[in-house]
Amino acid sequence: MRIVRTSQGVQYDPGGKANGRGAYIHEKRDCWEKALQGRLEKALHTTINANDRGSLTKIMNALPQKSDE
Repeated sequence: MRIVRTSQGVQYDPGGKANGRGAYIHEKRDCWEKALQGRLEKALHTTINANDRGSLTKIMNALPQKSDE
């Protein structure tokens, strides 16, 4: 799943083609938890504001705890 930093903020990029600095996160909640603890901000070279963090957290909460491997 691609997350992108744009002039409008940090957001999920479902098509994977939005302009801006992007980062990829596995479709597993534990990966998203680690990303939202600071790794994503470092990868995107930005600070995630509360509104964007809330949107990303909603996406994370819809994901399974662990992937079916």
